[in-house]
Amino acid sequence: MAAIYSNRWIQLLFGIICMVMIANLQYGWNLFVNPIDQKYHWGRAAIQVAFSIFVVTETWLVPIEGWFVDRFGPRIVVGFGGVMVAIAWVIDASTGSLTLLYVAAAISGIGAGAIYGTCVGNALKWFADRRGLAAGLTAAGFGAGAASTVVPIRSIIDTFGYQTAFLWFGIGQGVLVLLVSQFLRAPPKGHAPAALRGGQRAALDHAWHETLRAPLFWVMYLMFVLVAAGGLMATAQLASIAADFGVASTPLTIFGITAATLSLALTVDNVLNGLARPFFGWVSDHIGREVTMAIVFTLGAVSIWALGNLGRSPVLFVLLSGAVYFTWGEIFSLFPATCTDAFGPKFATTNAGLLYTAKGTAALLVPLANVLVSASGGWQAVFIVAACMNLVAAVMAIFVLRPMRAAHHTAMDTKHDEALRAT
Repeated sequence: MAAIYSNRWIQLLFGIICMVMIANLQYGWNLFVNPIDQKYHWGRAAIQVAFSIFVVTETWLVPIEGWFVDRFGPRIVVGFGGVMVAIAWVIDASTGSLTLLYVAAAISGIGAGAIYGTCVGNALKWFADRRGLAAGLTAAGFGAGAASTVVPIRSIIDTFGYQTAFLWFGIGQGVLVLLVSQFLRAPPKGHAPAALRGGQRAALDHAWHETLRAPLFWVMYLMFVLVAAGGLMATAQLASIAADFGVASTPLTIFGITAATLSLALTVDNVLNGLARPFFGWVSDHIGREVTMAIVFTLGAVSIWALGNLGRSPVLFVLLSGAVYFTWGEIFSLFPATCTDAFGPKFATTNAGLLYTAKGTAALLVPLANVLVSASGGWQAVFIVAACMNLVAAVMAIFVLRPMRAAHHTAMDTKHDEALRAT
């Protein structure tokens, strides 16, 4: 049993399992929007407010949850999150009003944030030598976890109704998170890979209030908002986009598998979304965070533009939506790793949680996509805006973030040297 608690790869695996169990809260949401609207006729925009509430509560409360994790460990916080996500989907299964839909979204967001922030922060602490890869693998559980359940959820919705899907998956996912959480542990005090022991400098460990005073943090925050908002505008609306493009229910065969275009797209998208996180995290460990950001954000802009202009073919819709997910999911490994590089591992859960609130800020822009569609009569304006957001972030990575981070590290080195001389 001691080996379970002390082996960092096993701890990483437990975190990934918990992330897989909450993936449907965000990436399965697409499947519920139209059935809810068909039953109650509340309108897509009103229903998508619930998605924004989910993302806001999932992200903006993570720093508080991270504060508890940094002091009391991950087990209690993740267990609490598992209970909350189960309660939320049980409410969704029986709600008949927008108000309760919004309440359930807030509860599920609190639960998902407790799990997400804890698992990513714990990975950053266990893997100081491979932060990009560890954060990416953990975030991949959230990004790709829904891939295995897209078809079953849609099948249950079609056969038994969306309420049954909410109930069965809500209880199942919540219980599994609660069970796995009992094995989660933070690394022991002083833990670090052999190559890094003695190399960590106390001056690099910033408490949350020091992090918030650093201009570098706010540059990362703005970049995170830009890329996250652009991606969310497309990914959160994918089912609606597929319906409006006329390809959602079109049968399509890929690799011998025949299914509706939307089902295939969501499966491929979630797999690629998950793969992007460890892949680009690993790349950034080797070629640098900012260079990786510039490359992938530019590719993201191209992918979003291409989906808007070429995605009316079922095959191209699957391929291009996959490219959008693949060039968007990496933000959830690159930014936490960059944040911990800059502000140290001691308060990694809290500081990465502060940065993660940018996703909540970005989510506030998601309903505006429907406004743009209504005003312009199509999705083209949404794709153009989202692509431009990615391009701005790509330029900022090289010409703003990189020099600022270099200056920040120089200042920390100077502070460290002054402290040594004083002693």
